[in-house]
Amino acid sequence: MGRESVVRCERLVKVYESSSGRVQAVRGVDLDFERGTTSALVGPSGCGKSSLLRILAGLDHPTAGSVTLSGHDLFAVGVGRRSKLRASLVTFVHPRPSDNLIGHLTAVQQLDRMARRGNDREAAIGEALDLLGLGHRREHLAADLSGGEQQRLAFAKAIVAGHAVVIADEPTAQLDAAGAKATLDAMSAMNQQGMTVITATHDPRALERTDQVVRLHDGAVSTVTESGSELAVIDRSGRLQLPPVVQAHFPDRRVALTFDEATGRTILEPPPDAGERQP
Repeated sequence: MGRESVVRCERLVKVYESSSGRVQAVRGVDLDFERGTTSALVGPSGCGKSSLLRILAGLDHPTAGSVTLSGHDLFAVGVGRRSKLRASLVTFVHPRPSDNLIGHLTAVQQLDRMARRGNDREAAIGEALDLLGLGHRREHLAADLSGGEQQRLAFAKAIVAGHAVVIADEPTAQLDAAGAKATLDAMSAMNQQGMTVITATHDPRALERTDQVVRLHDGAVSTVTESGSELAVIDRSGRLQLPPVVQAHFPDRRVALTFDEATGRTILEPPPDAGERQP
């Protein structure tokens, strides 16, 4: 996409200890998220989407690897410094709209708690509300807003706070069609403001409006889709991540690679002795 990278993760690993043993939720993930774009993490339940989102937001500490947010290495600093970076750079939006707001405060009061100090504070709040189609609801309590309006108000908090990144877990999952469309419109409006939006979603309506779709499988990046092209991924260690549909053709987990310099194509074939191997 050729834009500035705002969020970068390198060799991310997240391991959880459970009663049944160790669970590797994130496996060696390398990704870049560029300024003014929307990216979506997709994949079946348990593939690592939510775990990855929480690490990118600085809410969970990775077992290994790094996250760089607007040039700051989130996990190379102490807890206090990381909290300050998060407060100045990123907004995390929960899937249930009411979890992002204080029910007894009006829309204006919600934003006033987040807005940057300055003489233009009131104007900035009004502009954010108007941008996301909430100008007529400025004096309404959060509890009286629809789910879609609540979700947009959560995004508006990021705008008035001057945050570079919004990370949203299933932002349209609990919304009707109208609320989902308005929320997706809000995300596009934030892109126009230069903000970067990273979501986890199963919503096909959201996928149609994203710049990058990252498909996860068992905690690893399976493919990345950009400009309508689904691409396999080579991580920073030089390992090629094959999509499950391709892996199925290589049950021995061995592959012979041939690079044709004339055409620039790489050919994947089973090794000559594949039939003799034991699974």
